[in-house]
Amino acid sequence: MKTHLLKTDLWLPRPRDQVFPFFADAMNLQELTPAFLDFRILTPPPIEMDAGTLIDYSLKVRGVPIRWRTRISEWEPPLRFVDEQIKGPYRLWVHEHRFLEEDGGTRVLDRVRYAPPGGSLVNRLFVRSEVQRIFAYRTERLRERFGEPA
Repeated sequence: MKTHLLKTDLWLPRPRDQVFPFFADAMNLQELTPAFLDFRILTPPPIEMDAGTLIDYSLKVRGVPIRWRTRISEWEPPLRFVDEQIKGPYRLWVHEHRFLEEDGGTRVLDRVRYAPPGGSLVNRLFVRSEVQRIFAYRTERLRERFGEPA
């Protein structure tokens, strides 16, 4: 299975002890997801984040309703965590979130390894640009929430 990699790097002018708790609350994921996905968290709150936590969502991919289930496979607050798709639109989705203290703020690093159905051609034609669009939206929301870099 051919996998693809998306990396993002965002510095936020807030300390890690303010940034990480936002990510540790699964309900905030909806705020970071563009409206065109019609994203909804189905798991009732509160969601206790830890290794092994399962979270269910509904969303629309190109207008088609999809159920998505992720598992928190690694949980190392306030340094990092990893969520993996158990059920959803991808053949593989592994998203590592890292939080580094840097220059009085927090560097948020994302590394997503994914494999869409249909392989590299489908990724090149449709998926890559959509994943990049989703993460660009996420970056914009995080900058609004935590402030632009000085």
